Amino acid sequence: MSISDRFAELAHIRDSLGSLAADPSRVVMERFLSPTEAVIGNRPTILVGTNNYLGLTFDPGILNAACDAMHAEGSGTTGSRMANGSFSSHAALEAEFAEFYGVPSAMIFSTGYQTNLGLLMGLLKPGDKVVLDAHSHACIYDGCRISGADFFAFQHNDPEDLRKRLRRLGPDAKGALVIAEGLYSMWGDTAPLSDLCAVAKEFGAWLMVDEAHSFGVYGEKGLGLCEEAGILDQVDFITGTFSKSLASMGGFCVSRHPEMKLLRYGSRPYIFTASSSPASIAAAHAALRAIRSRPELKVRLWANAERLHRGLTGLGYRLASPPSPVIAVQVPSHEEAARMWNALLDEGVYVNLVVPPAAPEGASLLRCSLSAGHSFAQIDSIVAAFNTVRDGAAVPLSQSAG
Repeated sequence: MSISDRFAELAHIRDSLGSLAADPSRVVMERFLSPTEAVIGNRPTILVGTNNYLGLTFDPGILNAACDAMHAEGSGTTGSRMANGSFSSHAALEAEFAEFYGVPSAMIFSTGYQTNLGLLMGLLKPGDKVVLDAHSHACIYDGCRISGADFFAFQHNDPEDLRKRLRRLGPDAKGALVIAEGLYSMWGDTAPLSDLCAVAKEFGAWLMVDEAHSFGVYGEKGLGLCEEAGILDQVDFITGTFSKSLASMGGFCVSRHPEMKLLRYGSRPYIFTASSSPASIAAAHAALRAIRSRPELKVRLWANAERLHRGLTGLGYRLASPPSPVIAVQVPSHEEAARMWNALLDEGVYVNLVVPPAAPEGASLLRCSLSAGHSFAQIDSIVAAFNTVRDGAAVPLSQSAG
């Protein structure tokens, strides 16, 4: 395929969005009014698609920490930790993650995407076996693909199908890597982690869990779904991102295996990428301490999630899952999703438009992500906007909690 043919494919994707008059890349947030509101198209707009789960992006303590770090350590690191050395702030944040999880090893990466890429590329070799949930994030698929490992998908959230896939591997199941996520970012559903963990251990497989959307949100201390499921001492690798609850940019990996420290010598995304800026590290560190010391943030988030879920269900919308910080409204067609997305924007509400290939199983979704920063008045305004735009629905939406 020629270069021009490849760009023609991309042009087709762009034109398809254009034909629906629903290209999210055209949305510009001209000015922020708060963590949950911005000016879009010269209109104040409620943001319910930002993954700012704990609403910490404008927290004064976090902003001050980031500013102080920039003045003390500069605007950037200008190189990787393997080449330029580590700043003390990088090492301190890794130490706090390890202490928080009660494990000997933690590593931080420059983005959440690179965290999964870096772990999988450093851990796996050609011929290794991986069995991953079919709804796994693109970075997990990419990490497996680049590593050269043989990878197979099991049906989403189905422990019995995982058992079937591992059984088919025969002796290779021992030492295989099983991958799941905590909270799945498109449908807003959670994994049956205790069951998946039991199946993995039954076959002697390793278990990796991506807590990108569940860290800070689930578990008594906010450690994620692994904590809530009671399997922290059994999971081999846990990854997460700074760009959701931690209100920054970067990612982390923790492991109960001390040998994970050796990953620094074989993870190309870690070795060859500039390390996170001092401001990003300081912001994430301050946010981590907020998660540890301010449980009321999680309480407010869940109150908002339950209020929105209850309101949309009451309107007759079909939701993809029970209440969670991600609430996905299932829409009958791509065209109807685009119409409603534009109509919501006109009503002053920004949600995520999700259509294939981003949406799993060919679905069309209007994805809402809740924040502790939302007020009940904002939640009620979001419900009112969904009530207004449903009047033009091409296909009636049936009431369902998923």
